[in-house]
Amino acid sequence: MFRSLLGAALLCWAGSLLAQALPASVTQALANAQIPLQSVAVVVQPLDNAGPPLVRHNAQAPMNPASVMKLVTTYAALELLGPAATWQTGAWASVEPGADGRLPGPLYLKGSGDPKFALENFWALLRQLQVRGIRQIDGDLILDRSVFNVPALDPGAFDNKPMRAYNVGPDGLLVDFHALRFTLKPEGSGVRLWSETPSEGLQVDARLTASNGPCNGWRDRLEVRHSPGRLEISGPYPVSCGEKSLYLAPLNADSHVEGLFRALWRELGGSFKGRVRSGVLPPDARLLASQESPPVADMVRDVNKWSNNVMARQLFLALGNGDGSSATEEKAARRVREWLQAKQLAFPELVLENGSGLSRRERISAASLNQLLVSAWQSPVMPELIASLPITGLDGTMKKRLNDTAAAGRAHIKTGTLDGVKSAAGYALDARGQRYAVTFLINHPRAGAGQEAMDALLLWIAQRQES
Repeated sequence: MFRSLLGAALLCWAGSLLAQALPASVTQALANAQIPLQSVAVVVQPLDNAGPPLVRHNAQAPMNPASVMKLVTTYAALELLGPAATWQTGAWASVEPGADGRLPGPLYLKGSGDPKFALENFWALLRQLQVRGIRQIDGDLILDRSVFNVPALDPGAFDNKPMRAYNVGPDGLLVDFHALRFTLKPEGSGVRLWSETPSEGLQVDARLTASNGPCNGWRDRLEVRHSPGRLEISGPYPVSCGEKSLYLAPLNADSHVEGLFRALWRELGGSFKGRVRSGVLPPDARLLASQESPPVADMVRDVNKWSNNVMARQLFLALGNGDGSSATEEKAARRVREWLQAKQLAFPELVLENGSGLSRRERISAASLNQLLVSAWQSPVMPELIASLPITGLDGTMKKRLNDTAAAGRAHIKTGTLDGVKSAAGYALDARGQRYAVTFLINHPRAGAGQEAMDALLLWIAQRQES
């Protein structure tokens, strides 16, 4: 009797170990990519029962998660700020506008840290001023960013690409992502370039040539030079790309707002005699007009579907505004840790820098990240978080992955990529309709080749039929 019980226990133990091993298709894909197993961390946890993990490999190792760190930020934002919370950007004045449509003193533009105060929102705010009778501004335009207290950011420090839009730092008054949008389109033997973002005082000189070959990496082949009042974009552009958008951030924050403000204000028929500078709203200022942002739930969707680093950093800093003083990254990180502690989530290895994953310092383990996903599954904000994640084969950063496979449409997955880092985490559905929390982290010089292994895991789950 004892021997039979012992044998059954050993079989159960062996089965548990076997169940927690990486699937053969995943290990084969990693071998093909020449990525060693010690550089990989994977957890697959059932959500519909309290059973042990289906897969658990190297789960406790602290790893760089790249943009998958946005799951921590967006989940925290949904719970701490609330899905319906919004931001207000206001236009203020300390002197009364005249009946003749003149504002004799300065106009103040005060930011609240809105992650998505876009071109159309800025235009709408300025139009409100026009509707309220203001046509001429005799004073300066003063920009108040004091809601955030962040050090000046070197946009080229991360990857030596200072004009890339994803390298824009957080800003209490972030206007149109601090980026200029251009559209490129092959026409005959040449390439047309349209400046979609108005910026008065900036001359754009395009010297683009149509080229053959694949579209992959076309941005890296362009050369962009910026000097005061002039932006030059040159280089080959593959005909196979068709029409594409290019986002660049060549201007400092004040210059970006100034160029956009002057162009939009003039288009609306207004005149402006002052200059644009940073400052702080005086206590006697009166609100003239304001523009409300979309709610947090919408912001989270943009952050996760398209892995928007700038919006993620804005959301992260918003978590540091709890005491009414200017937000800092340190305050935001502290509030996230307190929130995790209150939820009884102990992540001792967690390192938070900016909450976006665009960092060489940030760390979390696959076990902790999967615990976070399990916690979110049980949270009232679960529907908003899951709806924000890219769907395999359908949208966001997963739109072109696992198309025409059993996994298409059956997983909501946040992705991440840096040099030496590849990651994926989210929720996946198997063939029986059972759902799992899934985390897959790779930290290795060949991490970029690990996508096939990640897709193999999602396909393995989608095809799984046994209980």
